[in-house]
Amino acid sequence: MDKEILDSYLKAGKIAKECLQFGAGLIKPGVLVVEVCDKVEEKIQSMGGGIAFPAQVAINNVAAHFCPTEDDTTSFKEGDVCSLDIGVHINGYVADTATTVDLGDNASLVQASRDALDAALALVKPGVPVNELGRAIHKAITARGFSPIKNLSGHGLDQYTVHTSPTIPNFDTGHKLELKDGMVFAIEPFATDGGGSIFESNSPTVFGFVRKKGVRSPYARALLSDIEKYNGLPFTTRWLSRKHGIAKTNFGLRELIKQDIIREYPPLVEIKDGIVSQAEHSVLIHDGKVIVYTLKSSLI
Repeated sequence: MDKEILDSYLKAGKIAKECLQFGAGLIKPGVLVVEVCDKVEEKIQSMGGGIAFPAQVAINNVAAHFCPTEDDTTSFKEGDVCSLDIGVHINGYVADTATTVDLGDNASLVQASRDALDAALALVKPGVPVNELGRAIHKAITARGFSPIKNLSGHGLDQYTVHTSPTIPNFDTGHKLELKDGMVFAIEPFATDGGGSIFESNSPTVFGFVRKKGVRSPYARALLSDIEKYNGLPFTTRWLSRKHGIAKTNFGLRELIKQDIIREYPPLVEIKDGIVSQAEHSVLIHDGKVIVYTLKSSLI
């Protein structure tokens, strides 16, 4: 990994760390979810970062992929368990990090995902197979009486790419792929008091670019012009509707989905409506050294 790429990852991680702490501090009863997402994204950009994916807030039985629309009136409530997941990039090189804020009496559940993340991070080094990380995550979560979400996993990171190889499982899958020098990846345990898996819900507001095609609808063409500026990174409805209007945006998105130009990422909901907590850091291995770059900003 050359110095420019390494420096980009480290800078992205430093911004992500500060913005996650900032965003978590905003999560309080009565505060609108859209307000938190907007402020986090604004802070990322004010610090010189690019938004690698829309700021996402998952509340209670939602594990991931919830982004509010511009007119969403959802607010945080006493008793909620709220995960904040953010992505930052510098020159396309991504830092991905998440934390969970407990507004009720779920400290043990929140700590389970944090314990699991710490247990996995303690094992990271070249030559360690990914299933050992999964085993450590599973053990830490079940030790507190909860279940890992098995059909969610950590993932590799690359330039303008949020999900790539390697997959970092949240249980022992038996997969023996070994960590090696040059790998960049996110570890993200999810703990739940539910069934331990998720399903795709409805009303998606997060999307990803698939391929470029010609489109007849002027609304779809206008959206596509903006979507292409995201360089293949995920985006959300409110980014477009604030420019193009809600009705035109919804019409254009339907056309782009129908033509397989973009794909949907619906909210992911726990299969038994269990409460979910999440913890996440991004890691890189460089010259044999392991750096949790959303936690530290130096190889020293």
